Amino acid sequence: MIDVADLSVTLSDKPILENYSLSVGQGDVLAVLGANGVGKTTLLNCIVGLGRPSAGTATSRGRIGYVPQLFHSTFAFSVLDIVLMGRARHIGLFGSPRRLDYEVAQKYLDQMKVGHLRDRPFNELSGGQRQLVMIAQALSSECEILILDEPCSALDYKNQSIVIDTLRALNDGMGLTIVFSTHAPQHGLEVASHVLLMRDRRRYEHGPVDEVLTAANLSALYDVPIAKANFADSGKFTFAPSFGR
Repeated sequence: MIDVADLSVTLSDKPILENYSLSVGQGDVLAVLGANGVGKTTLLNCIVGLGRPSAGTATSRGRIGYVPQLFHSTFAFSVLDIVLMGRARHIGLFGSPRRLDYEVAQKYLDQMKVGHLRDRPFNELSGGQRQLVMIAQALSSECEILILDEPCSALDYKNQSIVIDTLRALNDGMGLTIVFSTHAPQHGLEVASHVLLMRDRRRYEHGPVDEVLTAANLSALYDVPIAKANFADSGKFTFAPSFGR
C-alpha cells in the first residue's frame, strides 16, 4: 500500500534523506526507529504528502489518516470539534455533520478513553490528552492507512498501553495498515510486523521485526550498548540500554 523508491529529501540545501527505498504491504505494521533528527518525521511527511522529495517517490494506495507529533489549534475548538474534522471527507466541503458523524467521533473518543473530554476546549488539554484526541480524529476518518509520528511520546505508561492496544486491535480486527515512529523498541515488539531502523540519511535496515530488531542493530542505531532482557516465565523480552560505559 506504500512504496518508497530512491527517496531523497534536501531542506535548506541540507541533505536529510538519500536513496531510501521500502514497501509496506496491506495489513503490515511498520515501526520506524532512529535517533533524534535522523529524518523520521521527514520520511512520514513524504508518505503522507506533506513533504516534497528532491528525488525519488513516495506513493500510497488508500485513504490516509495522519497523527502529527505535535498539534495546537489556533481557534478555541472543543475536543468533539477537533475529532469531527476527521470526518471532512465524509461530510463534504459545505456540508454539516450528521448524526452518524457524531456517533463515529464519539466512538473513537471512547475507544481512546477520552470520551469524557468531548466538550472541553482542545487547547486546555495536556499534551498526552491531545495526542489521544488526535488519534481519535484520524480514526474517525475511517482511513485505510494510519500514520502516526511518535504517538506515545507524551504519554504515561497507562496511555501508552491504550495506544498500543488500539493499534493492535485495528490491525488484527480490521487489517488496517499502520506506520508509526517511536523511540521505544518495545512498541515495535508488541505490535509491529516490520521495522525500519534509520541510522543516518543514507544507512538503514528494513525488514521483519524478528530479523531486524536485534540488540546488535539497536546498539549501532543509538550508539549505546543495548542488551536483550527476558521477562521471567513469560517467554517475552525487551531491550535495555546500559548508559554507563
